[in-house]
Amino acid sequence: MPTFRIASPEDADAHAVLVDYFTLRAAEFPGGNYRPTYPSAAAFLAPDGVFLLLEEEAVVGCGGIRRVGMPDGESDVFEIKHVFLRPETRGRGWGRLLLDELEARARALGAEALVLDTHHTLEAAGHLYRNSGFVEIPRYNDNPNATRWYRKDLEATRA
Repeated sequence: MPTFRIASPEDADAHAVLVDYFTLRAAEFPGGNYRPTYPSAAAFLAPDGVFLLLEEEAVVGCGGIRRVGMPDGESDVFEIKHVFLRPETRGRGWGRLLLDELEARARALGAEALVLDTHHTLEAAGHLYRNSGFVEIPRYNDNPNATRWYRKDLEATRA
């Protein structure tokens, strides 16, 4: 079973898995106009976020959460970013494991809701998000790579 490690997105291991993520997205992106944005470490520091590496002997994936300002001024909303598993590890349930861990960490930081954006061609990701309680919402950011936006309210689902 893989383990989680907190890292800065600028650490060597994190940067390497992000390079793989952005390279794969650029190769698969419709129209060939994918615009990667490497995350800054400052956006993923507690109490406003965390960046995780998923490891099984080596780094096999990553994901992070960061506090985000919503257009309506709502606070205590965290955005899920850069959820990625290397292709050879997919189909093992680790995407859900990573998503659940990010949600747990967001709850611990006081999040009342999670939001995320994705592209409609990432069908497995969309399926995972919907099956994890996320619902489609109107655009909340200006990410040029996104075509779908999702939200999960946490206050109603607190354990």
